[in-house]
Amino acid sequence: MGEIEIRAFVPEDRDMLRDLFGRVGEGSPTASIWGHVPSEAAVYLDPYMDCAAESLFVAAVDGFLVGYLTGCQDSAVFPSESTRMDRAIREHRLILKAGPAAFFARSMMDMAQGAIRRAPTPGELDDPRWPAHLHINVLPSARGTGAAPELMQRWLDLLVASGSPGCYLQTLVENTRAVRFFRRMGFTEHGPTPLVPGLRDNGRRLHQQTMVWNP
Repeated sequence: MGEIEIRAFVPEDRDMLRDLFGRVGEGSPTASIWGHVPSEAAVYLDPYMDCAAESLFVAAVDGFLVGYLTGCQDSAVFPSESTRMDRAIREHRLILKAGPAAFFARSMMDMAQGAIRRAPTPGELDDPRWPAHLHINVLPSARGTGAAPELMQRWLDLLVASGSPGCYLQTLVENTRAVRFFRRMGFTEHGPTPLVPGLRDNGRRLHQQTMVWNP
């Protein structure tokens, strides 16, 4: 693999980034959350290209994208995950598609069982100490090349320069590699670790891990 270039997103990256989105999670439990990549991109990628492009960075090798970091410096002014998901469900008619419909039915069952047990529920972090948030993904072939830490450092430098009080991210408890990486970047675990409704990895239930960072 050639030299990694970390740079700001430009509109010409849009098509290549959408293609990359469908490949970066290969081999992970969240490779495709509900089995319909275009609608998942409508929740976790497109809004960042449309509404927070200044906080989006890409990693490229020989002109080809191998990773990206999407972020928002003030989550309060960004469409919530539930709003984005509701829109994607309607626009892509996911309830009529077998794979996504099964996922959302399982999610509803998980949430109902959690309510009976009064278990903590997953969701975005709403805390003024950590107003910013991020998502990061790199291709399996680019892991260990420095792409991920360089993307993270570019984002953290931006937060420091802008005077942000802090940032949070969410991963999976079971993704121990990711948790270790984020610890190395200065993040620490925060709050409960609720079940992620609907999500399974070979039948195993998975749990949300929130992590926070302050400059």
